[in-house]
Amino acid sequence: MTAEIQARLAAKGITLPNAAAPAANYVPFMQTGNLLFISGQLPLENGALAVKGLLGKDVTLTEGQRATELCAVNILAQANAALGGDLGRISRVVRITCMVASTPDFVEQHLVANGASNLLVEILGEKGKHARVAVGVASLPLNAAVEIDVIMEVA
Repeated sequence: MTAEIQARLAAKGITLPNAAAPAANYVPFMQTGNLLFISGQLPLENGALAVKGLLGKDVTLTEGQRATELCAVNILAQANAALGGDLGRISRVVRITCMVASTPDFVEQHLVANGASNLLVEILGEKGKHARVAVGVASLPLNAAVEIDVIMEVA
């Protein structure tokens, strides 16, 4: 990990957790060529699901944004594991897909996704800017409020 990325994490009080193990028959990340695909990450904190329920009913917009920030931290932890501890190998975040468990009338999925988008840019700088999909879904595994997967270009 570069000193600059480490300093940005420290300034935000973030220590990357150990990358979560997959919960079923899949891998947490897959690299093909210079693309790194990171499987969907939930808002885990200290090994437990931190934000549960539906946006628009059980979870506020602010709580949803915090949930996507936690997903982004877990994405960085997976990238760190995939890249042998060197987040400096990230050339760019290509795209994130943010799935938001929400009520049918909740229409601020894009604002929920901003939590992850902002954190990735704060930590990775220009390399963290990305294309994005933000969608509402009826439910997510374990009653998670959000789930995010990522495609990165790596060196």
